[in-house]
Amino acid sequence: MNTPDTPKPRIIWLNMLVFSLTFAIAAIGVPWLALTQGLQTGTLIAAVLATGFCGMSITAGYHRLWSHRAYEAHPAIRFLYALGGAFAVQNSILHWSSDHRVHHQHVDDNERDPYSARRGFWHAHIGWMLREYQASRYHDYRNVRDLQRDPIVVWQHRHYLMLVLLTNFGIPLAFGLLSGDLLGSLLLVGVLRLVVSHHVTFFINSLAHMWGRQPYSDANTAKDNPLVALLTYGEGYHNYHHAFQFDYRNAIRWWQFDPTKWLIRALSWVGLAHGLKTCAEERIQKAVLAQQWKRAEQRLQRLPNGEELRLRLQREYEQVLQRLQDYAAARKAWLEARRKDINRQMEASGLQRQYRELRALWRGQLRLWRQRMASYA
Repeated sequence: MNTPDTPKPRIIWLNMLVFSLTFAIAAIGVPWLALTQGLQTGTLIAAVLATGFCGMSITAGYHRLWSHRAYEAHPAIRFLYALGGAFAVQNSILHWSSDHRVHHQHVDDNERDPYSARRGFWHAHIGWMLREYQASRYHDYRNVRDLQRDPIVVWQHRHYLMLVLLTNFGIPLAFGLLSGDLLGSLLLVGVLRLVVSHHVTFFINSLAHMWGRQPYSDANTAKDNPLVALLTYGEGYHNYHHAFQFDYRNAIRWWQFDPTKWLIRALSWVGLAHGLKTCAEERIQKAVLAQQWKRAEQRLQRLPNGEELRLRLQREYEQVLQRLQDYAAARKAWLEARRKDINRQMEASGLQRQYRELRALWRGQLRLWRQRMASYA
């Protein structure tokens, strides 16, 4: 970490110019166009679609597919992700994934985490890309050797600059010529789309480590926040992601906003994705219970009769864990029997009845535990 006597790393002028100029052009040019000529509906729709293509290529492709290997995708989908990633101008798949794996390995370590949130919002959001903080490992791709066996990843890495230029100039120009709104397309589909794509992704490194709840783990700064998820295609459920990083989902409840998860699941339904990895429900619930118990213990330490209450609550905590373990074992046995399609044997052995009974006991115990935790909120 830099001290007052240590010179700051050199500025990366190309990054500085790209981020500054695109932001300035978008901030000045788009309002000017709206006031002087108006914005065409077709161009606005194209800009939204192009922004979504860039964003989902990063979240579903760069992040969940390549960085975490949370699922496998058809070559056609991987090719589209590779194009969308170049269109988003966030470096090659190989480089992005290498950075991200280092982040997960050394999260919040100011020396080794490329975008440690403990160094402040600005550094985590964009500052880490403006200076040569970790120049010594820029081309060290030993942690992504698996990705170097993917021909699409290798192809994109070799031709990254060409793909950036072709997509960022070619797509807006082509749409502008076809629609008759060349200036609008260059500003909206070209520049504004790029600025939004950048900062939406950057929010995952900054806001998602600074603002929200930690229901699964407080071992690092990652937070769950529904509003951030709305801005980041589901990536705002970041506390869950850091606790269970190989799960293809960031949001695990049906009502939580995670369009990246929905895209991956939809691709699996039509045979374009497979091997979707999920974390066992028992493991997730254990993490939630452990967090609740930890916080309850901290509150009890401040009460005059805290030790007595702590012992009583600890017994309840152990009971709910036991119920969870019993329920998980029964559920596993029932699912295995159902997969083998042995309904008669299942009925004879009472597996289904046992599973339902233990599920009811677990849910009842969990309700009591939640009520108890609410009294310590």
